[in-house]
Amino acid sequence: MAAKLFTTLVLLGAIAVLVTGVLGYFRARDALEKAVFDQLTSARQTKARQVETYFRTIHAELRLLATSKMVVDATREFRIAVDQIDRAGASPELRQKVSNWYAENFIPGMTRILGKEAALADYLPVGGAPYYLQYHYIVANPNPAERRKLLDDAGDGSDYSRLHAVYHPLMRTAAATVGFFDFMVADAKSGRLIYTVEKEVDFTTSLQVGPYRGSNVAAAVARCALTPDRSAVCLEDFASYSPSGGAPIAFMGAPVIDEGAVIGVLIAQLSNEEIDNVVTGGRRWQQEGFGGTGEAYLVGPDYLVRSGPRAYYENRDNYFAELKSVGASDDEISAIGRYGTPVLHQRIDTKATRAALAGVEGTGEIIGYRGVPTLASWGPLAIPGVKWALVAKIDSAEAFAPIDRLRRDLLLVGGLALLVIAATAAWLSRALLGPLRELTAGVKRFAAGDYGTSVPVRTRDEIGQLCLAFNGMVEDLSQKNLMIENKNRENEELLLNVLPAPIANRLRGGEEAIADGFAEVTVAFADLVGFTALTSEMPPHEVVTFLNGLFTRFDIAANDLGIEKIKTVGDAYMAVCGLPEPVANHAERMVRMAIRMVHITREHAMEHDVSMKLRVGINSGPVVAGVIGKSKYIYDLWGDTVNLASRMESGGIPDSIQVTRPVYDQLKGQFVFETRGAIEVKGKGKVEAWLLRL
Repeated sequence: MAAKLFTTLVLLGAIAVLVTGVLGYFRARDALEKAVFDQLTSARQTKARQVETYFRTIHAELRLLATSKMVVDATREFRIAVDQIDRAGASPELRQKVSNWYAENFIPGMTRILGKEAALADYLPVGGAPYYLQYHYIVANPNPAERRKLLDDAGDGSDYSRLHAVYHPLMRTAAATVGFFDFMVADAKSGRLIYTVEKEVDFTTSLQVGPYRGSNVAAAVARCALTPDRSAVCLEDFASYSPSGGAPIAFMGAPVIDEGAVIGVLIAQLSNEEIDNVVTGGRRWQQEGFGGTGEAYLVGPDYLVRSGPRAYYENRDNYFAELKSVGASDDEISAIGRYGTPVLHQRIDTKATRAALAGVEGTGEIIGYRGVPTLASWGPLAIPGVKWALVAKIDSAEAFAPIDRLRRDLLLVGGLALLVIAATAAWLSRALLGPLRELTAGVKRFAAGDYGTSVPVRTRDEIGQLCLAFNGMVEDLSQKNLMIENKNRENEELLLNVLPAPIANRLRGGEEAIADGFAEVTVAFADLVGFTALTSEMPPHEVVTFLNGLFTRFDIAANDLGIEKIKTVGDAYMAVCGLPEPVANHAERMVRMAIRMVHITREHAMEHDVSMKLRVGINSGPVVAGVIGKSKYIYDLWGDTVNLASRMESGGIPDSIQVTRPVYDQLKGQFVFETRGAIEVKGKGKVEAWLLRL
């Protein structure tokens, strides 16, 4: 019996070691693969949100600028000035000077990029205005190419230069503020670029008959010129753009509408560098958890990359060798070298890119563009106007390197385990207290905080019944603990809907009387003009639905700009910027919030076919903020700053933003304010006020 029991124990031990090793290996491999896919998917989704947010931000800023009085007036006046110059024409001497400049400064660069002789006639502008204005703002510009935009007045005495001296500093500042690579205005009728910030060779050329009539900027202008909708934005995918040295450039346009007619198109020129930095993480792949071979990249509908692959930045020689090895054409490799970027030149046609461009998200092991097995996560991007796919990947060899080490370790440990089993089998045959030791270990794990622990039930005797009872107790406690955690999360979410996060944390920390003074914040009050008369004819549920929809859009705008909503009273909305966490540009953020609120109110009124306007008042200064109440918390503000902001709103003008001197002094260089002089304010007497009309 002893020999039989010994043999049985050794055999069982060997089987256990083998099964455990095999199952452990495959489960570890599956777990590692899932972890890698989860990490890749998380990284891809994060980068996708960053790229989508970048375009949404540009979209919103461009729409706001296109509806501004500055842009509308500039478009109208630049059109007239350019037409006058075009009718007057340019002298043969001036045309020759411009042609000579192209031959000496522009054509050599295009020849190098194209890899063949560039024809001068293919790039010369058409018409008198382009020759005249390009001579004064490009050829005769005293600044180097990268600083041409610093010239405000060419000094030629033309109406165009007079207007340029007025509007160019404002446009240049706007472009720098929102981060546009270039900022252009096109005549909707002629398609002529009547204004650009950077003054590249597309300046004042016609996008209908000029050298760039087939470019993506021409497509954007053509689309927007036919769209008399203030909310419309026309985005054209990246393409090689000759005026920018063949660099990959995308364009986003918005119609400039005057008295219901499209008079021009406001265009943002977007460089690929910003998107490349987002997708490549500033080329810090190791720090972002991509290891030695991982990366993320963008692909367009033509399967050409919209961001640079990792190998191009880390090892150019190896990169080109790998392209050659996977069958890339000599033309493709040569184009990458000439243009100095793989963007729009390297083709990646894999299972991942095909699925993502078809609108399908997924993960899997594929053969990557370098011809090696790769673990990848892919999916499309939600950007109106373009069809892009984002892929995050890592080489399978690197991802599964820990599994290879585990397999070697399992073989070694398995062999040692068999020796240990054989040596201890005699003792184990006499160890009848195994179940009891397991139960003891389970109790200790539970006591140490492992509430998911369980013990195997090996017998049906009293010890087995005790193990069953223990497992049942642990399971019941785990379920109750989970219920408690869920309730805590629900309470946390409810508290954060009532109070700012820092204030909620202080309440949870035990503070009872929360009151803080803030030396400098900006407070805004907004009120719907005509809402009372409107709602007198509406059923109650429609009133609530209407207000909820409008104020929800206000809340989204406030969240985007880092502004704290304080409360709503009826059809009035109160918000503050600069607390509970101070920010340096609180006044600028609040004015941008007010601009968005006015536009949101207009859109909401149009969507519901009602007549309604918004009146906004803004003031900056010190306030006292705190939590009042016990049964129903409320976080509120007090002080003279709050009262004066409320008076600015009540004494304001519909569809305008009325601000005090502190706000005006901070932002007079960024926004075009109109003085109202001293107005009568209840409880204050005469107070200076300024208007920002929209």
